[in-house]
Amino acid sequence: MTAVPAAGQVLVVFAGLPGVGKSTLAGRVGAALRAPVLPVEPVERALARYGLVGDVPETAAYQAVEGLAEVQLGLGLSVVVDAVNPVASARGLWRDLAERVGVPLRMIEVHCGDVAEHRRRVEARLPAEPDPLRPTWEQTLVRRAEYEPIIGPRLVVDTAVDVDPLPGVLSYLS
Repeated sequence: MTAVPAAGQVLVVFAGLPGVGKSTLAGRVGAALRAPVLPVEPVERALARYGLVGDVPETAAYQAVEGLAEVQLGLGLSVVVDAVNPVASARGLWRDLAERVGVPLRMIEVHCGDVAEHRRRVEARLPAEPDPLRPTWEQTLVRRAEYEPIIGPRLVVDTAVDVDPLPGVLSYLS
């Protein structure tokens, strides 16, 4: 039996390159909504610990988070997904999920319009030992070149602008 969506329930999906501030903003939105935040990166890390790396595990990580999101939505909660979502097929998972469970989908695309600041953030995240799941600035540039444009409704947030984006994001979600 399909659960009836709770009033105000929403699936919030963040998208954007590494280092733009998605996770920080997703966490703040989750706290404001009192909604679980489901990041894809820890699932990718768990798969990598077992030697599952490459395109298939990345897809598997997205699908695992989709399954977790569906459970939470079925409980009547809103859900915040934190992922790069670089291609249309990844973003399609969330659109299909929202349709399947009957909740609105709100896509939030985050970028950092200041290239020097974006690079600083990416490089500040790098650990002392190389980590294939923490991209270098050069790898981030490659990902930017491969990033497919988002088609459809979304809120675009530039974290380089010196204004707290949270009030605007929460307004978009209501």
